Amino acid sequence: MTTTSNENNKIVSGWYMVHTYSGHEDRVQQNLEQRIKTMDLKDKIFDVVVPKEEEVQIKQGERKTVEKKMYPGYIIIHMIMDDDTWYAVRNTPGVTGFISMVDENEQRPKPVPLEKEEVDRIKGRMESDTPQLKIGFQVGESVRIKDGPFADFMGTVHEVYEDRGKINVHVSFFGRETPVELDFLQVEKS
Repeated sequence: MTTTSNENNKIVSGWYMVHTYSGHEDRVQQNLEQRIKTMDLKDKIFDVVVPKEEEVQIKQGERKTVEKKMYPGYIIIHMIMDDDTWYAVRNTPGVTGFISMVDENEQRPKPVPLEKEEVDRIKGRMESDTPQLKIGFQVGESVRIKDGPFADFMGTVHEVYEDRGKINVHVSFFGRETPVELDFLQVEKS
């Protein structure tokens, strides 16, 4: 949160999370950016962001990198909160409201800015060169091994190593459970 003073009043800018209709985040961003221009609020609303990150998904044995919204149904806005900016954002088509809380002394909910650490974490994930890995396997799930020396064996997922792109599968081999570490691409759900 950035603070600057203006005469006796303090003007505080911060990042605010705004709820939108799910699936309309990009449209709300465009509508809001247009409103900022037409209502001449560029000196009060600085940035409108749909938090997204790259994710590697493994489907049908293939790795695919896709851009995924980090918080479906939400956007974040860097702005100075006052009546004009609140009105502009709140009345943008597709916006359902700010993340707010009721202050002890007031009756109505008041938008709450995100903590600096939270904003830094969101930006860090957005700017990361390493995509998140989405594998689709869970511990305890039955899988069929489709490649390697254990091809066509059935097993149970014992551990998932998302950071390495591997899973540990227990395979019944000569009446014993044998742990086998495999790449995600070597197995499929049974």
